[in-house]
Amino acid sequence: MSYALLDSGNGEKWEQFGPYSLIRPCPQAIWRPYLSHWEADGRFSRDSSDRWTFTKKLPKNWTVHFQGVTLQIAPTDFGHLGFFPEHACLWQWMRSKIAKSHRVLNLFAYSGAATLAAAQEGAEVCHLDASKGIVDWARENARLNHLEQAPIRWIVDDALKFLKREEKRNSRYEGILLDPPTFGRGSKGEVFKIERDLSPLLEACKAVLSSHPRFLIFSCHTPGLTPLVLHHVVEQIFRKKAEMGEMLLESSQSYSISSGSFIRIAYD
Repeated sequence: MSYALLDSGNGEKWEQFGPYSLIRPCPQAIWRPYLSHWEADGRFSRDSSDRWTFTKKLPKNWTVHFQGVTLQIAPTDFGHLGFFPEHACLWQWMRSKIAKSHRVLNLFAYSGAATLAAAQEGAEVCHLDASKGIVDWARENARLNHLEQAPIRWIVDDALKFLKREEKRNSRYEGILLDPPTFGRGSKGEVFKIERDLSPLLEACKAVLSSHPRFLIFSCHTPGLTPLVLHHVVEQIFRKKAEMGEMLLESSQSYSISSGSFIRIAYD
C-alpha cells in the first residue's frame, strides 16, 4: 500500500500511510476541510506538548511502497514518519538525469528515499546525514529495496566539513541533492543556520561537481525562503539557469498543500 493525502484544513492534514491514516499539524492549511468527517488511526498534536494519540494499537513500524521505493514508516517524537512525500517529484526528475555509474551525493539525506531512487538507476551514491540513527534507518530502507549490495557509501558527518574534505581529495560528483534544515547540529555539535550557512554550503557543493555534471537539486522547508529567494542565491553561485517551484502534497479530492520550495539545475 502507498501514500495519499486524504484531506486538509483547519491547520491539519489527514494522510494515508499504507494501511493506517494519520492526522498531523499543517499550519498553512487555513482553509476548511473538503470532507465533513475525518476518522484516523492516530493524531499528532502540538497543542500542549508534542505527542501522538492513537485510536487503536499501531505497530512500531510498517512499510509503504511509494514512487518506486519501499520505505519503513515509524511515528517519531517530532511528528515525522520517515519520509517526505513532497520530494517525490524531485526523485522522478532526478531518475531521468542518471546513467549507470554516475556519482551522486545526497546531503542531509534523511531516511534515504532519494538515495534509493538514484541507486535503482545504477548510480554510485554517497548518502550523508548528521544523525547515526537516521542513517541506520536509511540502511534498513536499502535492505527493504534489496539494495544492500548497491554501491552506497553511508556517512555520518557534518555536510560542510565533508564537502571541504571531498574537494581536497578531488572527489567529484555528477549529481548533488541537498535538503538542509532551518537549524541543525552536526555529528560533533556543529551548528547550522540556513540564513548564515547556505551560501558557503552551495559554494562547497559547486566545488565538488564533476567537469561534466548532470544535475543539482536543492530543496528547502524553511518558512520565508520562497522559491524566488532561493533561486537568486543558486543562480548567483552556480551561474547557470535554474528552475524553481513549490513542492506539493497533492490530493485527488482536496486542495494541494505547499510543503516547501525547490531549485534544480539540469546540465543538458
